[in-house]
Amino acid sequence: MNRCDSKGLLTNLQMSTQLGVSATAVRAHEELFAYWAGLRRRGRALPARDDLDPVQMKRLLPTVSLTQVLHDPVDYRLRLAGTGLWGVYGGEITGKRLTDVYNTAAADYWRGELDQVVADRRPRAGHHSMAWRGASHMTLLWLRLPLATNGADVDVILGYDAVLAPRGEMFSGIRAA
Repeated sequence: MNRCDSKGLLTNLQMSTQLGVSATAVRAHEELFAYWAGLRRRGRALPARDDLDPVQMKRLLPTVSLTQVLHDPVDYRLRLAGTGLWGVYGGEITGKRLTDVYNTAAADYWRGELDQVVADRRPRAGHHSMAWRGASHMTLLWLRLPLATNGADVDVILGYDAVLAPRGEMFSGIRAA
């Protein structure tokens, strides 16, 4: 489930609903994607972090993240993680690198996904088992959107996560508007 264009991304999210993923989680992903896509239309190839207005995504903030792209060597640091992610990760993850948060296999998974966002300069969406946290019965439905200060080179990645419990129920993060 890692298509990059808007039609493919939305199609994949809609397919997730058919597979039992919470419709609320899919709507939240669609909402954030539409907001990001609207920022793109303001004349830049990619929006910048400074273009984000937290008021416009207030409902989603508990599980929003901003990941900084580091260079030489390429690495990723979580610059912001919403309070709804505390329970998912067992504490504060803001300021930490992938290897500080995840075991080796999960860090490698995320590095691969984030590397694709940076290389392709396009959104990615997918799902990832929470088995690395000892919660194999739970799944993370995620969305990653590229941001670029200069409009071209990805330097920050906007993320949104929905943790799904058994039967597609939301575990945390999305609150009613």
